[in-house]
Amino acid sequence: MADSSIPIIEFRNVTKRYGDVVATDAMSLAVTKGEFLSFLGPSGCGKTTSLRLIAGFEAPTEGDVLLDGEIVNQVPAYKRPVNMVFQHYALFPHFNVADNIAYGLRQRAPKPSAADIARQVDEILELVQLSGFQQRRIWEMSGGQQQRVALARALINRPKVLLLDEPLAALDRKLRREMQIELQTLQRNVGITFILVTHDQEEALSMSDRVCLMRQGRIVQIGSPRELYDHPANRYVADFVGKSNFFEGIVTDATGEGISVKLNTGNMLKAPADKTGRASTGGRVSVSVRPEQMVAVRDRKRLPSPPGLVAEARIINRIFLGENTEYLLRSTELGEFLVLSPRQNELGERPFDIGETVHAGFSRESALVLGET
Repeated sequence: MADSSIPIIEFRNVTKRYGDVVATDAMSLAVTKGEFLSFLGPSGCGKTTSLRLIAGFEAPTEGDVLLDGEIVNQVPAYKRPVNMVFQHYALFPHFNVADNIAYGLRQRAPKPSAADIARQVDEILELVQLSGFQQRRIWEMSGGQQQRVALARALINRPKVLLLDEPLAALDRKLRREMQIELQTLQRNVGITFILVTHDQEEALSMSDRVCLMRQGRIVQIGSPRELYDHPANRYVADFVGKSNFFEGIVTDATGEGISVKLNTGNMLKAPADKTGRASTGGRVSVSVRPEQMVAVRDRKRLPSPPGLVAEARIINRIFLGENTEYLLRSTELGEFLVLSPRQNELGERPFDIGETVHAGFSRESALVLGET
């Protein structure tokens, strides 16, 4: 019986170089069995290289890659208990659905019987909600259906790890959201470790147990989606994961009661006490406040208390987003900043007009003091 305490995937100081280019830089990472982990980051950060190192398409320049406790640096891709779903699916256009899915089974030695292959194909098609599509041609199917065929082809070999290289990038927004939900459900049903590569932070946050945010070949922060959103390690994380307003300044006082920051504009901002040690008197910091935690009102008495800062601001732009309205405001105290106002907040009074002057602020508890790096 396999030891459940052993990570299914582990990187031990893994560095991958292409000439002078360092794609991954001394990465260390452990992925537990049955986990849904996402590599998130901008183009060129090393997330796809990390996936290819797990798949066996690349070998590390330094360090070790382990699968189920065994070092696999020199193990070729076809001998690893890993399957991959590519961004463009890589389906065989001259095969029907059943033949595409059964391709991996037919390469086994000994090869399963025709009846056994047909049975497994039927079972996996039911799992991905494509029962009855065995004879359908690939070019007769929608993008979402093709994506399910690619998933079925990968899952029928019962891999220990399924690698997903931006598999939803080619889908439209509505279908992509539907497939995100289906992927989550599928992962829970089959219990296989899923590793997703994406540059879409909404996709990573909505689907993953943990998110590994990368930058320039290194892991900046790894944690649950809520941890990255509510407790970013630094300004880069807060800026990449969701939207945030940043107000720069110098700490003038830091105690167990709270932090005072003198902003570059000269105004004072109040924030909760820092438990991370990032804020010390005289240190330069960024204060992050999410747009949904900012409040804009016509009546100053409706601002949150105790306030982190209160400002008079002018509406510069307005974007209707359906359930929310996003306002861009400008003030002397804060410069330009965003406010995300829920639709229900505007039902009692008319929306703000461009050019209108309002009162804006945020509660002290919503201000997060961050280091620059």
